[in-house]
Amino acid sequence: MRSKLIAAFACTTALVTAGAASAADLAARPYVKAPAYAEPLFNWTGFYVGGHIGGAWTNQQWINSANTTLFGDLAPGQGYRQRGSGIMGGAQIGYNWQANNFVFGLEGTISGLDNKGTVVNTAFGAGDDVFSWRTNVLATIVGRAGFAVNNNLFYAKGGYAGANNRLSVVDNVPVTGNGGQTHWANGWTVGAGWEYGITPNWIVGVEYNYAAFVNQTYQLAGTAAGTYAFDAKPRDIQWAVVRASYKFGSPVVARY
Repeated sequence: MRSKLIAAFACTTALVTAGAASAADLAARPYVKAPAYAEPLFNWTGFYVGGHIGGAWTNQQWINSANTTLFGDLAPGQGYRQRGSGIMGGAQIGYNWQANNFVFGLEGTISGLDNKGTVVNTAFGAGDDVFSWRTNVLATIVGRAGFAVNNNLFYAKGGYAGANNRLSVVDNVPVTGNGGQTHWANGWTVGAGWEYGITPNWIVGVEYNYAAFVNQTYQLAGTAAGTYAFDAKPRDIQWAVVRASYKFGSPVVARY
């Protein structure tokens, strides 16, 4: 009986030892890192097209530059200045390139506006001379530079501005004549704005701009053609707009 117990104990000990050895031979369970969360970043690089609408203010100026004739009861060097405002709207097209948080771009805009005014000179009567002016088209070609914070872009811009400008006059007392002329005025513009990417492709924003222009000579017809000349220009145009654009090709940059 004793020999049987010793044999059973030896057998049990052997089984336990064998099991322990087998467990030791098993490789440690490998550690698998959980997948990292990829946070998408808005990328401003790409072409875009869109539209804008807002308000514009034109400060118009015209000065009699004729050397020999008083016209509109103004001596050479005398003139008027008037401010007019109205609604404006148009389209923009451009391209942005992003490097880290910095964004650079080129943009062109074309806008229609309804800025106009009338000045009545009453020197020789209630309606002696009636001057009228109108600025109805504005175009810009600018460079842009900005700083991006994910979906937000804060930028400044500057470059060329041009405007379609008309000046006309009716001289009633005495009846001297009337006429008008339209010129394209060249100038420069600066501005600033903020844009927000609401989706990878759709962008909205707000913008303010200022433009100034050079003088043009407006030859106004009359009984003494060649002498009714005025130096006129949009002295400046300011406009504020809201914008919406569609950006083509929007790669997503992942942050880990």
